[in-house]
Amino acid sequence: MSVQLPDDQTSKEERQKRHYKMLNELQNMARELPLTFQQRLPYDLLSSLASSLLDSTVYDIVHSLEEVQHLEEKAMCSTRSRMVSEHKAQHHVMQKKHKELLQQCENKPHNIPLVQAQIDRELEMINKRCDEEMKKKDMKIILELDQKAMEQQNLLEKVGVPGFYVTNNKLEMRLQMYLLDFIMRISRAEKEGKFDT
Repeated sequence: MSVQLPDDQTSKEERQKRHYKMLNELQNMARELPLTFQQRLPYDLLSSLASSLLDSTVYDIVHSLEEVQHLEEKAMCSTRSRMVSEHKAQHHVMQKKHKELLQQCENKPHNIPLVQAQIDRELEMINKRCDEEMKKKDMKIILELDQKAMEQQNLLEKVGVPGFYVTNNKLEMRLQMYLLDFIMRISRAEKEGKFDT
C-alpha cells in the first residue's frame, strides 16, 4: 500500500523534478559555450533561470520580443533596400544624361575634355552624396537596433529573468544572447515534453 501525498506536496515535488531537469539541461548548454562565457554562468544564475522558466510566461515574452525584432529588422532592411534602389535609379538617370552630353560632342571633339571633366565632377558628387546618405541610414539603423536591445534588456529585467539588465558592454550582451538562445531551446524541449515528470 502506497502513501498518497497531498496534492500540493505532489505538485511541489513535480515542480522540483522539472526544475532539476531544466537546470541540468541549462548546465549542458553552458558547457557548449567558450570558457569565457562558461565562467560567467555560475550555478546560482542557471538555477534561477531554470526556476523562472517553470512558468511559461518567460517563453511567451521572449517569443513576442523575437517576433517584434524580426518585423523591425525586416522593415529596416526594406528601407535600406529602397534607398539602394533609389541610388541606382539616380545613377542610371545620370549615366543617360552623360551619354547624351558625350553624343552632343561628336561634332565638337574639342569640347570632350570639358564635358568629361563635368561628368567626372557630377559622378564624384553623386557618389559622395549617396555614400553619405547610406552611412547616415546605417548609423540610424544601428542606433535603432541598440535602442531596441536596451528596451528588451529592460523588459526582461523588469519581469525578473535572471542575467538580464540594461548594458551596452559587448561581452555582457553576448552572454545575454546566449541566455536567450538557452530559453528558446528549453522552450522547444518543453513543447516536446522533455521536462514532463
